Amino acid sequence: MTEKSYEDLPIGDQHLREDRISSEDIYGGIFLNMKRDQVSLPDGNQAIREYLTHPGAVAILAILEDGRVLLERQYRYPIAKTCIEIPAGKLELDEDPLLCAKRELKEETGYTANKWSFIRRIHPVISYSTEFIDIYLAEDLLSGKSHLDEEEFLDVFAATADELIEWVEQGEITDVKTTISAYWLDRYRRGLVQPHPIT
Repeated sequence: MTEKSYEDLPIGDQHLREDRISSEDIYGGIFLNMKRDQVSLPDGNQAIREYLTHPGAVAILAILEDGRVLLERQYRYPIAKTCIEIPAGKLELDEDPLLCAKRELKEETGYTANKWSFIRRIHPVISYSTEFIDIYLAEDLLSGKSHLDEEEFLDVFAATADELIEWVEQGEITDVKTTISAYWLDRYRRGLVQPHPIT
């Protein structure tokens, strides 16, 4: 049997939608909250959906004048591993994502950027979280002094785009925002994609 192509699928998403019947909070943390919803399925049956609500975050693909990428090494407690990542941080309540990106880049690396562009929004864990990450391109960088949060410890370094891709391919980098940004940067260098300039 031949699989359908995307064009052969039904128009719209009503035949796939799940509608909330009821909702309850089952855990409230510092910035993560867990909810349990009862939903109506497309076939009329009901199911339970548990998920985390998240305020959202930003990530910054910061490019130095020589073309290298600013990266960080940070210990991530849930997976008990030190990870290589691009700079990132979560949004404060009602915070503008671009302002958050500028703040996080300065706090974590000491750098500011004269040129900002929007790359894209991603949803890193669509199965159980509302989290989104807005990824920005920062260029024309100026160095300065970092101001890490009290509970934040990280190393800042620079690597070439080729090194970045190689680390992704080798499994050294597993962080999704950094992986997506690495592949986007590779396509950007080949003229296949463009960011959205912010005026």
